[in-house]
Amino acid sequence: MKTVHSDKAPAAIGPYSQGIATDGWFYSSGQIPLGLDGQIVGTGIEEQAEQVFANLRAVLAAAGSSLGKVVKATVFLKDLEDFAKLNGIYEKAFGDHKPARSCVQVARLPRDVLLEIEVVARVG
Repeated sequence: MKTVHSDKAPAAIGPYSQGIATDGWFYSSGQIPLGLDGQIVGTGIEEQAEQVFANLRAVLAAAGSSLGKVVKATVFLKDLEDFAKLNGIYEKAFGDHKPARSCVQVARLPRDVLLEIEVVARVG
């Protein structure tokens, strides 16, 4: 089992890693829209989603994977009214690749951001 860390994504804000790679799989921690300085990026769902995908790309690359190898994404939204806007950014990020996905509204997210996304991907 390998702990994955990327200097191109914000450090974990708690006692956990950015992700774990094991047996050909990568499991990310939830990524929220933080920049490298630890500050929230953007005030709207689209800006925040773009930052989350930038963070996911960084940790996936550090694991030897990519968005094209994601098999499952879990999306946590503060407000399901943002679902359509999120889908636009999500589709742009994944292109023709359509991993399995769950998307739920939650009462609150870390740092009061608008979304958090975690992924499971193949490595190699």
